[in-house]
Amino acid sequence: MFADRAKIYIRSGKGGDGHVSFRRELYVPNGGPDGGDGGRGGDVIFEVDKGLNTLVDFRHKTKYKAQDGEEGGKKRCHGKDAKDLILKVPEGTVIREAETNKVIADMSGENQRQIILKGGKGGLGNMHFATSTMQVPKYAQPGKPAQELWVNLELKVIADVGLVGFPNVGKSTFLSRVTNAQPKIANYHFTTLSPNLGVVDLEGAKGFVIADIPGLIEGASEGVGLGHEFLRHVERTKMMIHVVDAAGIEGRDPVEDIYKINAELEAYNKEISMRPQVIAANKVDLIYSEDEDPIQRLRDEFEPKGIKVFPISGVTGEGLSDLLYYVNNELQKLDDKPIVFEQEYFPEEEIIHMDLPYTVEKEDDVFVVEGPKIEKMLGYTNLDSEKGFAFFQKFLKETGILEQLENAGVQEGDTIRMYGLQFEYYR
Repeated sequence: MFADRAKIYIRSGKGGDGHVSFRRELYVPNGGPDGGDGGRGGDVIFEVDKGLNTLVDFRHKTKYKAQDGEEGGKKRCHGKDAKDLILKVPEGTVIREAETNKVIADMSGENQRQIILKGGKGGLGNMHFATSTMQVPKYAQPGKPAQELWVNLELKVIADVGLVGFPNVGKSTFLSRVTNAQPKIANYHFTTLSPNLGVVDLEGAKGFVIADIPGLIEGASEGVGLGHEFLRHVERTKMMIHVVDAAGIEGRDPVEDIYKINAELEAYNKEISMRPQVIAANKVDLIYSEDEDPIQRLRDEFEPKGIKVFPISGVTGEGLSDLLYYVNNELQKLDDKPIVFEQEYFPEEEIIHMDLPYTVEKEDDVFVVEGPKIEKMLGYTNLDSEKGFAFFQKFLKETGILEQLENAGVQEGDTIRMYGLQFEYYR
């Protein structure tokens, strides 16, 4: 079976502990503390590899851990930073938090590389804690803890157009005829067991990518048959080519088939069912009935609803050019931005909801905010980035720290200190 889903455990690296040591050299009295800082733990990074097209590697191995930072050393030696853990995924992979199923990242479009879990910062060595009143500090800061998460990986293919329809209506034959794809073709149901992609090249036109979505059947949105396994792959498409057997070779009614498949699309995702659609009335070379023209019947039923019908034959090539140029023209009218799933889950925001203590106090003219909650936030947040700074502002507001500072009498221009971070307060 095509591997387009996987569930894995990921863990960033713990920061290395700061070191406690004292300088001891001949002829150097009162050498003082010289314990070095710990190294940074490794990040967990997802990166697009355009050479991959399945998630099969994540089926065999399900736990991934970045290295921990190295402990600081004597003589102010900084512990070695750990290597980042880089996980390669196919383009179009959506990463979701397993419990809530909220999107953490969509590895498509411009997002080719993203840090999912930050490694913990290294702890400070005791050389940082010497003061006029504490000249022999026997304390060093432990490294910040690792982050861990179970995530669901879900591959949603990236294509402009999706081919949908019942099994054995000729979608694979159509794809092989109009693109460079070479899908397996045979005269039985569910020949296609994975989505196939092909590029349509048109003379004098831009061209587009088609995805052959494995055959749907009635009840697919509720888990019936194989089609439900692949409904997710139509989510990025901007337009549908609905392929039907106009000749009725299988004994089904083409008009009913279209209504049934559209009902499955609507049950799965109503927004998808509202996207532009065109009907490819296939197998016209096999229409022998003189009593009723199935093409005219399809046109009478659907063209008044804005769905154009094209009679085609995937075997002889009849009508394919007209259909493809029509689809290409329609695509030019649509937004050319790729369909990307926006981030809904931010791993660092778990800190906001953790029941960890902190204090807000005024020392001389400085407002000091300290405690495990603050340490954890600073350990995971990169304040030099726009996203990290936005999270920092949200953290101060949602945890009630801003309100407590205001209750303590903070005024514009006052200094606020959070461990190694110091800034001026402005509304």
